[in-house]
Amino acid sequence: MRHKKETEVMCSFEDCQDTADWLLSQTAVRPLVGIVCGSGLGGLADVLKDQEAFNYKDIPNFPQSTVHGHAGRLVFGTFKDRTCVCMQGRFHLYEGYPVQKITMPMRLFKLLGVETVILTNAAGGLNQDYEVGDIMIIKDHLNIPGFAGNNPLVGPNDERFGVRFPCMSDAYDRELQQLALDVGSELGYSDFLREGVYCVLGGPSFETIAECRMLNKLGADAVGMSTAHEVIVARHCGMRVFALSLITNKVVSDYNSEKKANHEEVLQTGKQRAEQMERLVSTIITRIGHNNNLA
Repeated sequence: MRHKKETEVMCSFEDCQDTADWLLSQTAVRPLVGIVCGSGLGGLADVLKDQEAFNYKDIPNFPQSTVHGHAGRLVFGTFKDRTCVCMQGRFHLYEGYPVQKITMPMRLFKLLGVETVILTNAAGGLNQDYEVGDIMIIKDHLNIPGFAGNNPLVGPNDERFGVRFPCMSDAYDRELQQLALDVGSELGYSDFLREGVYCVLGGPSFETIAECRMLNKLGADAVGMSTAHEVIVARHCGMRVFALSLITNKVVSDYNSEKKANHEEVLQTGKQRAEQMERLVSTIITRIGHNNNLA
């Protein structure tokens, strides 16, 4: 008998379908919008009405979140008339998972019927014009682990999910970016709403000063340890993608600085800006129509 590789065992179409079937048998909600909450931003799920929540540990084939600030629940519900599913807690390379396992929830979203994915994260500000508490609309990303072959699409391609060589020049939906700018202006958020390029690293150590300087010269405005892998798989599956970074700290790029990055600062900034993030995301959701059109 041929032994399956670990990534095949954990992330096959059949396993994802089994998980989707189990969830669909447990809830009557048929989500069209999928939301991923970053560090300290799990309150986004609380805006959903008629909630039905499942602990990750109870969901077949699902990974477990091990990071403080990530609750580890999949929450189904509605916002206005939009059906949603929300991940309170995501998965990261630094937790020891293969990148295919980290991104398995995106494939699950697709099989649940999700058409639009909204991702949030906490990130360090590389752009010197950014301030702590700014919200950055992600317009593009740099996938540094991918440069070394750590891409979630490595391995045999299953055409039932998507094509072998998916395009990434349109990874982040431009209509949704414009919608976010319009909504932000309406809400009075223009002073702290930015647009920029997100760079993902493997973590869990924060970046050195030399690395921060390099990433900024490469064109990155913010740096973190998530999101890009999920975006690649979501786009491979044909879903629309919109993503936001909350700038929770300014990276240290001066050798004379006494500042040090820490996770507690990330969570604290998340709490302070959470209400505005929730209002921005929830308003965007109300403007997203069915079949991937704007309302």
